Amino acid sequence: MSSQPDVARLYAEHAARVHRWVLRFGTVGEPEEAVHEIFVRVIENLARFRAEASPTTWLYRLTTNFCLNRLRDQGRRAELWREHAAALWAQPIADVDQETALFLRQLWRSLDDELVEVGVYYFIDAMTHAEIARIVGCSERTVGNRIERLRSAARHAATGEP
Repeated sequence: MSSQPDVARLYAEHAARVHRWVLRFGTVGEPEEAVHEIFVRVIENLARFRAEASPTTWLYRLTTNFCLNRLRDQGRRAELWREHAAALWAQPIADVDQETALFLRQLWRSLDDELVEVGVYYFIDAMTHAEIARIVGCSERTVGNRIERLRSAARHAATGEP
């Protein structure tokens, strides 16, 4: 693939994968509409694509950011924090149930984007620190620090303790 990927080819090869990623976030509107909006952003941001990143990694990051922004825009508030926060952040989860997804969406809205992005990759997608560092463009140590800040925020939400 050249340094500028062909949008039609990207869509043909990755639309189903992007659709699955959108579904993992739960309610962000109609998933098909979200996929199309994400690919509109691909067209708008094609000039920013860095050839050193893989198209899949780039699409994954665009999709994650799109979904997080959409969830924030919906304005829903966390009512499950105190009940579930401590247990949820104890270890990565690969298969997210509806209750867990709801809690995470609500918690995400209260945190800054850098923490949320790392949290999605680690707790939802069960990525390693190295994989996250490559996608986000930071060190593995920074990833670890952000994960610890997420755990601290969840503990605080659950217990009121710092």
